[in-house]
Amino acid sequence: MTDRRPGLDPAVAEVRLAVRRALAGLEPGATVIVALSGGADSLALAAATAFEAPKLGLRVSAVTVDHGLQNGSTDAAAAAAAKARALGLDAHVVRVAVDGAGGPEAAAREARYAALTHAARDAGAAAILTGHTLDDQAETVLLGLARGAGATSLQGMADASDLDGVALLRPLLGVRRATTRAACAAEGLEPWDDPHNLDPRFARVRVRQTVLPVLETELGPGIAEALARTAAQLREDAEAFDEMIDETIEDIVEHAEAGISVSAAALAANPAALRHRIIRHVVASEFHQSLTRSQTLEVARLVTDWSGQGPLDLPGCRARRVGGRIEFTASG
Repeated sequence: MTDRRPGLDPAVAEVRLAVRRALAGLEPGATVIVALSGGADSLALAAATAFEAPKLGLRVSAVTVDHGLQNGSTDAAAAAAAKARALGLDAHVVRVAVDGAGGPEAAAREARYAALTHAARDAGAAAILTGHTLDDQAETVLLGLARGAGATSLQGMADASDLDGVALLRPLLGVRRATTRAACAAEGLEPWDDPHNLDPRFARVRVRQTVLPVLETELGPGIAEALARTAAQLREDAEAFDEMIDETIEDIVEHAEAGISVSAAALAANPAALRHRIIRHVVASEFHQSLTRSQTLEVARLVTDWSGQGPLDLPGCRARRVGGRIEFTASG
């Protein structure tokens, strides 16, 4: 299946096809929100959505989030909204406050997604579309690898996920950044280049400008695609593990006073990878906390290397061995 017609630019065709596939599962009459920064990725996404959505009976609204983090951000946001209107879309600008907690990138991302979710709920939207590309995916995986963040981080971003009850779709995860820029050029759209995307203070910018180009030079082309394939394979593995955990956990978990307990024998009978995932799953679901690998291994030692050691203090809870069970209770 292609979107090639005489005179249609290949980059435009590729972006439109990716968007069409992402929107295909939505019910006619639904509204979708395009997250539009004004950059090449989101502008190409907005143009493709403006073309494809009406054919599927979908309504589209573009939302530009002004983080107010740099001079001229208000003008840039207004210009992005104007470009969306020129494409025939409803367009809105939302100004947010970024408090810097957890670092400027993380704080801006949290504020942005909160604003997009609020806009989607106000519009009764079925989905939010973002312009993340294959290059963004590769950068995410490489950053996760450098931080030793484990398989969850190395899975990168999913094509579709849930954002507080609203579908979050990333149609362009298989599309290169160069393609979105070419699509904009072919359609006469002038993207805005965010100065933060050139600021080497940010780790992602250093990966984009220095690390990935060096890897491409030293190891050969195709590094970004390889990293994206790795993410997809790890997500498949994670889905399989999640299914195994769902099948296993009901039989080995019991509620305990102020917490939950897990059968030590059942944990010991599972492979280490599944055992560790069950431990992390229990803490995350019961106490809404994430364990590091070292913390997970310490809990696992209560199963595999039990010699009478005392309770472990973990984020939001404590773990201890009580007879044949590992008991997790709330801290404090």
